[in-house]
Amino acid sequence: MERIRNFSIIAHIDHGKSTLADRILDLTGAVEPGKMRAQVLDSMDLERERGITIKAQAVRVTYRARDGQDYHLHLIDTPGHVDFSYEVSRSLAACEGALLVVDAAQGVEAQTVANAHAAIDAGLELIPVLNKVDLPGAEPDRVAGEIVDLLGGEPDEALRISAKTGEGVSDVLEAIVSRVPPPDGDPDAAPRALIFDSEFDQYRGVIAYVRMMDGSFRKRDPILAMQTGNEAEIDDIGFLTPEMTPSQGMGAGEVGYVITGLKDVSKLRVGDTLTNRIRSAETALPGYREVRPMVFCGLFPLDTDRYADLRDALDRLALNDAALSYEPETSQALGFGFRCGFLGLLHMDIVRERLEREYDLELLATTPNVRYEAVLRSGEVIDVRSPTEMPDPASIEEIREPYIRATIITPGDYVGPVMELCQKRRGTHVDMHYLSPQRVQIRYDLPLAEIVLDFFDQLKSQTKGYASLDYEPIGNRAGDLVKLDVLLAGDKVDALSLIVHRDASYEQGKGLVERLRKTIPRQLFDVPVQAAIGSNIVARETVKALRKDVTAKLYGGDVTRKKKLLEKQKKGKKRMKQVGAVEVPQEAFLAALEFDKT
Repeated sequence: MERIRNFSIIAHIDHGKSTLADRILDLTGAVEPGKMRAQVLDSMDLERERGITIKAQAVRVTYRARDGQDYHLHLIDTPGHVDFSYEVSRSLAACEGALLVVDAAQGVEAQTVANAHAAIDAGLELIPVLNKVDLPGAEPDRVAGEIVDLLGGEPDEALRISAKTGEGVSDVLEAIVSRVPPPDGDPDAAPRALIFDSEFDQYRGVIAYVRMMDGSFRKRDPILAMQTGNEAEIDDIGFLTPEMTPSQGMGAGEVGYVITGLKDVSKLRVGDTLTNRIRSAETALPGYREVRPMVFCGLFPLDTDRYADLRDALDRLALNDAALSYEPETSQALGFGFRCGFLGLLHMDIVRERLEREYDLELLATTPNVRYEAVLRSGEVIDVRSPTEMPDPASIEEIREPYIRATIITPGDYVGPVMELCQKRRGTHVDMHYLSPQRVQIRYDLPLAEIVLDFFDQLKSQTKGYASLDYEPIGNRAGDLVKLDVLLAGDKVDALSLIVHRDASYEQGKGLVERLRKTIPRQLFDVPVQAAIGSNIVARETVKALRKDVTAKLYGGDVTRKKKLLEKQKKGKKRMKQVGAVEVPQEAFLAALEFDKT
């Protein structure tokens, strides 16, 4: 165990985590030169296309240090985007140290601060690394000062490297060996392994990625998942180098994979503890706190016959992605589907794209919304995840909505536009301080519903792309919220309802009825499209009637003949208005419901 080092790489988006991981694999000879490519550990096509890390990836390399000893290094490369912060927290639980990578040109960003605090809270040894020192705009001395402000210590302690060229990367490996402590665990105790990630392979079953805390596992050992109580036998065990490399066993402090042949994805959950069924441990490891979804939307298959395929796909994806939650939902407009919970819009977008690509599904996603709490006059508290679940307004005492604390780091020139944007989104100013003469950290408390859709895009455009955003949930607060209903020819359409703040209800209602007026085909009678709060109409548009030319067959003669035909048509329209049903095509629902990413 003295020769094992478990470490993670954490950083803001695009600060060079995956490139540094590539150089470490290069230097240690883990990948043959002919097979080397950029972003080796980003195995998903989506990750390579978008240039972002979505899943944390583990790899084991062997490094001969300058003292002549061989060390086993277990590296876990983590995502940088705020939506995937749960992946970072899970990775940190399997490590003793972390490399905090900071771009020498851009400096400390919002996610740098958040990830650094997460690593300190987990009790990890942090090694600051200044990357991209070869860039013309790099300011390593200024950025080293920002790191000192964040972590303390001396500016010289930050290693200066270029992950792209490989300059200084060997010093990083030496620092890992000398500064990250070896794992502490009892090799002779009853085995305990923490599952920090898992995936489903259709041929081999569930693959669990584990960190052995105590004891050891060998091939064919009978194992027990301590939280769920499920039993299995180890079919295969080994390490990721980065390909799966089987071995006879795994000892305390090591990171690898366990294949059990279980076909039921729910039997091995992330955060569970594996032990030997015969010589079992007494207490399970603490695992992870439950991830609470922040954003909800409906996912419906465009082909209604594929509902069962969507359910199976979500089952398998949820094994690999602990933050995804889902439950069945029915819509009068869209049929059967699922209401899914996500950590943010990027997470939602990635899950939807993975379902479409990996499982060949065509999906419609409805407009995202957040989880509200309705407090009834009786004192009962109801969770509201979609507008259709909102109870009768007369029985509601108050509605609470989730709030987040947003940390925005921006150049000093853009403080005004950033604060104006936050105020517009019903934000409450918390504090502001200068990280350096040029860079400011501003913190606001904001309703989650206000930042879900386009807040990040607006922030980037207001600051010419220089601002960075991180946020954490801070609980629910009461707000003046109302349910906005849509009425077609006087009939309420549940599938089109929204929950909005009273101040924005007129704008939202007006926009929605205008979109519907353009997409609902004209009937043979006028169709009023109304947005209403309770019994108050806040906006109205009318889909004008088609008018058949009943006088076309006349060729002159007395005008009374023309009037008689028009009067007859008028009576017919009046009768039709009383009994006729409005035909609403799928396209109209899509226009109003579908989340518009543009």
